[in-house]
Order: sequence, then structure tokens, then C-alpha cells
Amino acid sequence: MYRLSPSVTGDVQAALLEFVGTTVFLLLGLGGIQASGRELLTTPNTASDITRVLYISTSMGLSLLVSAWLFFRVTGGLFNPNISLALLLVGVINPVRFVLYTIAQLSGAIAASALIIALTPGPLAVNTVLGPNVNKAQGVFIEMFITAALVLAVLMLAAEKHNTTPFAPIGIGLTLFACHLFAVYYTGAAMNTARAFGPAAVTGFRYSGQWIYWLGPYLGSILAAAFYTVIKHYEYWTLVPGQESTEPTESPPDPAAALTPSSRRSEDPDMAQRGDAGSGQMGVNVPRREKSINSPV
Repeated sequence: MYRLSPSVTGDVQAALLEFVGTTVFLLLGLGGIQASGRELLTTPNTASDITRVLYISTSMGLSLLVSAWLFFRVTGGLFNPNISLALLLVGVINPVRFVLYTIAQLSGAIAASALIIALTPGPLAVNTVLGPNVNKAQGVFIEMFITAALVLAVLMLAAEKHNTTPFAPIGIGLTLFACHLFAVYYTGAAMNTARAFGPAAVTGFRYSGQWIYWLGPYLGSILAAAFYTVIKHYEYWTLVPGQESTEPTESPPDPAAALTPSSRRSEDPDMAQRGDAGSGQMGVNVPRREKSINSPV
């Protein structure tokens, strides 16, 4: 009987848990968007567009923060095929895990969308579509840049190991929140092919332009991976050394101390060399020798 190698078995197990994590993330995030949309339909004129954008951004940002923190030490908490591609490009995951993760993430998005339809009344209202007067090229590039920002946050906060790596989900969730504030009105702020694909699949792809949410985010992941590769190659951590230090001794010196006369005198090499003219010594810290009554001199 054929048995999978231990590494492939681990990839399969991780992919199954990534499916669960993606389902949890999108169930919470898309559930908040669904609630916002249903309220708008049932009680119109109760909230401004800005309030709705804030509600959607908060739903998705907090959902990713919580879900990623829950699964961070289990699967990495990716939940996004575009992040998986970036991690493949920089060598964090292998090709087999990339393929399995992508399948799991797309499947998790479908499962989350189906659960929202089953749990909430009315039609699904979480599809990503271009906003008014936004053309397809603009949609692609908006999705590219916001996805690049999200992927770069993952690479710098989670893939790079440092003192604050355990808190990476906070920074990643806030990045998603900020990108939503910018792009919800224009593209729906997918920055995740699975997030756009799941609702579209369960609603029969009723909206055109699904390709925008494949091309844009994947271009963004390549852009972020390329930028990360460049700064990693040139050892970005040497530009501002000591940024991760928690030692008080490596803090800047007391600015007030540099303003006192004594400190200026001790730090001035010319003054230190002149010393005390009466003593004939080079420096101010050498005391003058006094004659003793018992001295033969």
C-alpha cells in the first residue's frame, strides 16, 4: 500500500487546518459585510456610506486579526492564495504545500459563503464589484497595490523573525483594515483571490470582472515578494542597527546632559588638551602635587 512521505503528510494536515482557518476568517469577515448590506436594504438611509465603509473595514480587519492569531502557530494563518504565492516565491513554503494551501483557501471561501447563505436571511450581498466610474485597469492596479501592502506586512512581520513576531497578526490585521478604508468603495477591497472567488462561486458568477480579482492580487504578491527579496539581499537591518533592541543602555544619551558646561568641557578635546596652565599638566583631572613639610624638596 502506498504511503505519503512524512513531509507530504504534514502538508496535507496543514492544508486541512488551513481550510478550517480560512472558513473561520471569511465567515466572520463576510458575515459582518452581509449584516451591513442587509441593514442597508431593510432600513435605508440609516447610515452614511462612510459609516458602512468603516463597518466593513473593521469587520474584515478584526476578523483577520483574530483568525490569524488563532491559527498562527498551526498553519501560519495565511487564508489567502496570494500570500501563499509570495511565501512560495521567497522560499518559506514548498510547491506541494502551496498547491494544497491554495485549494484549501479557495474551498474555505466557498464554505464560508455557503454558511452565510444558510445562516442569514436574504441573498448573499458580499460579492466584490468595481465601484461607480472605476474602469477595469484601475481595478486591477488598486487590487495589485493593496495586495502588495498586505503581503509585505506578512513578510516583514511574520516571515521575518524578530522580537515582535508573535504579535504579527495585529499588524497584519491593521494593514487589512487600512487597505479596506482605501479600496472598499472602488473595488470591494478583495486583496485575496479566495475572498472574491468564494461568494462568486456560490452565486453563479453573476458579476463580470472576476478575472480582476485574480490578476490584480497575484501581481501584488509578485511585487511584494520582489521588493522583499531586494531589501533582504541588501541586508536592510544594517541601515538602522539596534532597532529591535530592548536594552535601556542602547537608548539615546540624555540630551540635557550635553547642554551643561561640565559636559561640554569634558567633551571638548581642545579644552582638555589646554588643561590648567598653572599646573603644566595636559588635562584637568591630574591634581597638582603639593609640597610636604617632610619632603626633601
